[in-house]
Amino acid sequence: QVQLMESGGGVVQPGGSLRLSCAASGTILSINLMGWYRQALGKAREMVATITKDGPTYSASVEGRFTISGDNPRNTTTLQMNSLNSEDTAVYYCTAFVQVEENKWSHVWGDGTQVTVSS
Repeated sequence: QVQLMESGGGVVQPGGSLRLSCAASGTILSINLMGWYRQALGKAREMVATITKDGPTYSASVEGRFTISGDNPRNTTTLQMNSLNSEDTAVYYCTAFVQVEENKWSHVWGDGTQVTVSS
C-alpha cells in the first residue's frame, strides 16, 4: 500500500510564500507523475501543478508564481508558492501515479493540507 504524506501548509499574508512537501512511501516500483491539486470551499478540486520525467505543467492561475519540483530517487515533490493571494486559499492535495506491481498502477491521494491566505 502506498501513502502520501503532505507537510508545509499554514496561514500566510497576501504576497507571502509557502512551501509544500509530499513524500510517498510503501511498495513503490516507480512513479510516473506527482503533483498537487487544490479544493477551495464550495468549489471543485482543480489541478495546480504536476511533474513527470518530461517536465512540469501548471494551471494558468498559478503559472509564474508556483514552482513544482520532484526528487525521483526519494519519491518526493515540493511546491514552492510565491505571491500568494486570497484565491489560493484551499486544501492542497498531493497526488501520484505509482507502479505498485509489474503492470499494475495506482492513483494515490494524500489527506490534504490547508493553505490560508489572509491579512
